[in-house]
Amino acid sequence: MTARRFALTIRVDAADIDRQGHVNNVAFVRYVQDVAVAHWLALASAEVRTAYTWVVRRHEVEYLRPAFPGDELELRTWVGEPSGATWERFTEVWRTGDEKPIVTARTVWVLLDATSGRPRRVDAALVAQFVPTE
Repeated sequence: MTARRFALTIRVDAADIDRQGHVNNVAFVRYVQDVAVAHWLALASAEVRTAYTWVVRRHEVEYLRPAFPGDELELRTWVGEPSGATWERFTEVWRTGDEKPIVTARTVWVLLDATSGRPRRVDAALVAQFVPTE
């Protein structure tokens, strides 16, 4: 399965900087969430976006290098394998011009019915919006 990849470029804001002078770990988690939401909004149909919503079950984040005020970062994300009502997603954060990611993350999201708030199985029609058929 080869998922469509999605990228979002941001500039580090002063509000994201911690006492050590680099991007706070919590800001990176927010970046991971922000790019996932942007990917969802870019690829899911309006009907699907209205019918479903997502919550995070688990974040696994590896902080490899720091980012600093004013850095331009590229947030790259793609989906992995769905399983029942969950779907894994991968994210990498790259500083523009670097040859290695500065943060990598794996997040497990739970699909919810937007009306009832109950978990809903990730079906083939939803997967098809994020994974091109070959």
